[in-house]
Amino acid sequence: MSRTAPRFSVVIAVYNGAQTLARAIGSVLEQSWPVHELIVVDDGSTDGSAAVAQGFGERVRYLRQPNRGVSAARNRGVEVATGDWVAFLDADDWYYPDRIAHHARWIDRDPALDFLTGDFEYRAEDGALLGRSLERTAAGRALLGQAAGAREAVMEGDLLGFFVEQHFGDTHTLSLPRATFLAIGGYPSGVAVCEDVNLLVRLTARSRRVGVVCEPLAVYTIHPRSATRSDPLRAQRQTVEALLPLRAALGGAAPAVRRGLEGAIRRARLDYASALLRVGERRAAVGAVLPGLWERPGLGALRDLVSVARG
Repeated sequence: MSRTAPRFSVVIAVYNGAQTLARAIGSVLEQSWPVHELIVVDDGSTDGSAAVAQGFGERVRYLRQPNRGVSAARNRGVEVATGDWVAFLDADDWYYPDRIAHHARWIDRDPALDFLTGDFEYRAEDGALLGRSLERTAAGRALLGQAAGAREAVMEGDLLGFFVEQHFGDTHTLSLPRATFLAIGGYPSGVAVCEDVNLLVRLTARSRRVGVVCEPLAVYTIHPRSATRSDPLRAQRQTVEALLPLRAALGGAAPAVRRGLEGAIRRARLDYASALLRVGERRAAVGAVLPGLWERPGLGALRDLVSVARG
């Protein structure tokens, strides 16, 4: 480890996560590359989350705030962090032992990387493996092909736009400089879903070289209580609403990144239309994709409209 090796502050935002919080905290404290600090921000929990976090003593810096949402909780954690790099974890997910080490060693060798991400596993609440992030998207599969079996791959150029359209990294595999996080304004407030994608898009727009670890770094737990699964119609609508304002924010971004955002908006609208069709709202579904026809006229927009109109 060099004298300039990165110091990682890990932020866990929790709201009524007492049942899984100890596992998440333990996975951070047991990292093969010791973290500089672990900050748990309790977003107004009414269960035993505080007792769980405080039970780890001085190894955990515990903060509590009134319930203001996950974005506000993560942002507060970064505000008080003293490390030069930050990483995140949700209370119902966990890190694998080398999650921080893979990123920290790479940063130590190549400090010009703008940020890093990596593969992760989807698992059910009972631990059953449901899939891996990289292999689930065309962008991820393209990167795996580029890596050709290697652990590390650098994402740059047109692939950054592909990543914006079909991101495969997520909150728990993201590592970025604290200064960069603060410069882009952190996670967006007032966004109920898709706050992680919103941040990733803005972050990618100002990046040139992104490090990707092509093996699982963490676990994302799939459960029916999440916002995207408990009310998919609302979640899909909010995803579209979260992406649209990014057009203005990305006005000066590279063409590939702007194209990627348009692709992400198109996919989000189609997902929203599909959710509307499943509840019998065909007219509303057509209205969901119709803006694409006059915003970006072409065969793709026309095919989307015809497909939704046919149900």
